[in-house]
Amino acid sequence: MLHRFCQFLVACTVLLILAGSLVTSHDAGLSVPDWPTSYGWNMFTFPPSMWVANILYEHGHRLIASTVGFLTIVMAVWISMVDSRRWLRWFGVAALGSVIAQGLLGGLTVLFFLPAAVSTAHAGLAEIFLGMTVAIAIFTSPGWIEGYVGPDPRVRPVEGTTVGPGGPVSSGGHTGPSLRFLATATTIVIYAQILVGATMRHTGAGLAIPDFPWMFGHLVPDHWSNAIAIHFTHRVGALLVTLGILTVFAHVRSHHRGRRELMRPATIMVALVAAQVTLGALTVLSRRDPWINSVHVVCGAMVLTTALVLTLRSWRGRIVDCGLRIADSIADSRTNDGIRDEIHNPIRSPQSAIRNDGGART
Repeated sequence: MLHRFCQFLVACTVLLILAGSLVTSHDAGLSVPDWPTSYGWNMFTFPPSMWVANILYEHGHRLIASTVGFLTIVMAVWISMVDSRRWLRWFGVAALGSVIAQGLLGGLTVLFFLPAAVSTAHAGLAEIFLGMTVAIAIFTSPGWIEGYVGPDPRVRPVEGTTVGPGGPVSSGGHTGPSLRFLATATTIVIYAQILVGATMRHTGAGLAIPDFPWMFGHLVPDHWSNAIAIHFTHRVGALLVTLGILTVFAHVRSHHRGRRELMRPATIMVALVAAQVTLGALTVLSRRDPWINSVHVVCGAMVLTTALVLTLRSWRGRIVDCGLRIADSIADSRTNDGIRDEIHNPIRSPQSAIRNDGGART
């Protein structure tokens, strides 16, 4: 039940990112010029009759943010009540702290009239919070707790896979250092690209290079400014992200094809990055159409979180080896296995065999 709730929180956070991107795309950040009130009203009693034009986007964003904040409180309390993994409890508290900080940054963007640095930090922290909610959803999932099972009769088990009664079963989640490095590095590059994109949006550089795929009719801009440099960096970053994702996909397909928990996010990443590049091109060609621009932001967040899912799953076996508790059930199962071994196989060492044999002779 907790896992389902965490998934619901992830979905609400994606909706919140869409609402925030619509605010920026419509230049509605100051349509409600005060904070935490809305035109002097309590946020929750602000009359719907006044939700008009850009006020709808800004006020709606605040209401969705408040809902996500409340759900995060519920999640943190729920984890502390039902999950004894201390690290996960603190991680829930950290997620709550990040959403509080995110709310404060949102308020500062209004009170200081949308400074680019604060607005970019607000966008960057939103992605971090989304990643934290996705991570908690992963940590509370049955696959993470019990081990991933990928019964796919069409694919022969390969590296990191053993065969169980139900089909291929991931052997402890081990993937090897290559995939861990590639997935982690790609996730970091994607987040850096999102920060560059946020900087571009909040500095007005979205159309600094007005054509696509060329740049002022050339492969590289023939003149430069700060805005052009930011925009150019974002395009180069898109190329690096695409190459990174394709490399990860090729590695997973080559070495871990039989493991669904790895193949599925790797495949989804390829589809998402293709959609993301298309949306980026359409954003320029449509002269920053608000909805295309906003969906571009949301798709970028989905690329990041999908990469994070793959990264966490690739690290699961290593986390177990380091002794970090995956779940209570693992410790309990080991204890129960030990008790069953004592019952069915009381002779556990040569010394005990000698003692038992000696006792029988006596």
